[in-house]
Parts: sequence; C-alpha cells; structure tokens
Amino acid sequence: MTNQKYPRKEKLKQKREIDLLFAKGKWNSCGNLRIISIDSEKKPQENFEISNQKAGVSVSKKFFKKAVHRNRIKRLLREAYRLNKEIFADKFGKHSLSMIFWASKNLPQNYDEVERELLKLCESKK
Repeated sequence: MTNQKYPRKEKLKQKREIDLLFAKGKWNSCGNLRIISIDSEKKPQENFEISNQKAGVSVSKKFFKKAVHRNRIKRLLREAYRLNKEIFADKFGKHSLSMIFWASKNLPQNYDEVERELLKLCESKK
C-alpha cells in the first residue's frame, strides 16, 4: 500500500517558499483548477533546496464570500491531492513546490468532481 498521508513536511506554509513560487513558478490551468508550480529537479534555485514535494491549496475570497464554502473546497482539494499524490508527483516532480487554486465561481457538488478536475489537470501537464 502506498503512503497516502499528508504530513506537515509536505504542506506549503513558509512565506519564503510561497514567495519563490510566485516569483519563479509556472502557471497551468485546466477546467476549474489552476496551479502554480516549480520543480527543483528541472530548474534548481540558488540557495534554495526542496527535500520533498510540497503542496498547498487556496480558494479566492472574491468568489466565495463565506469561509465555510472556502474551507469545504480546500478540504476537498487536499483530500484529492492526498489520494492522488503519486500521480501528481510524477507529473509535477518529486522535489517541487505547488499551489493549487479553485478557479471557478461554482461550488463543487462533491468530492468526485474535484478529483476529476485534479486528474485532468495532471493529465494536461506537459
């Protein structure tokens, strides 16, 4: 059985990492999801080392005014990432920083919709 945990060391939390991601990362969109990622294996950063894959999720307050809706989408995104971590790592890199955004005004109906969108995003990665 594969490791399906989402431990603290895999969470994108440090301001320094997030700033690097927004400064040098590549944007990708597919369906209702957008991602910004940077792979340190393909493009090493000076004075910056990523020991493992780190991912974070974000939902716009512009589209979802209620925190309850933003938190629900973030939980669904984290769960979809956690269960499909191997596929995600193969496409975006085992030593990468990634931030996933829900880029739609519509609230997802259920987990299956979010998972489908994440897998479609992984397939669209070149």
